[in-house]
Amino acid sequence: MAPAPVNDTEPTIGKLVADVTGDFSALARQEIQLLKSELKLSVKAGGFGLAFFAVAGFLALMSLILGSVALAHLIHWNGAGLSLHWAYLIVTGLYLAAAALCGFLGYRYVKRISAPTESVEQLQLSKQAITGGPAL
Repeated sequence: MAPAPVNDTEPTIGKLVADVTGDFSALARQEIQLLKSELKLSVKAGGFGLAFFAVAGFLALMSLILGSVALAHLIHWNGAGLSLHWAYLIVTGLYLAAAALCGFLGYRYVKRISAPTESVEQLQLSKQAITGGPAL
């Protein structure tokens, strides 16, 4: 019996190893890119949240100053009707309303910060595929 002819169309072990290495390298790059994009969104939301908290703190400080001046004008009542002290109180109320709005918006943005769950899940699935064992 004659030996079976060698089929040149089948890949060699070296070619298969090179392909697997290239695939794992591409997979790792894609997972890193996913992690970067998730972290970028979280950092952006955190930055906006901190900015709104900073504005809320500044506006609260301004309202404290104006509130103190308004209280002084209330103690020194200088006439009937809508006087200067009431004007200071109205401005203080507006500052407090703006501070409350900024604080609320800051809370909403900070609440959006989350861990990169998709990247962690992908890494666990990749580990399971590579090792053939259960994921973390």
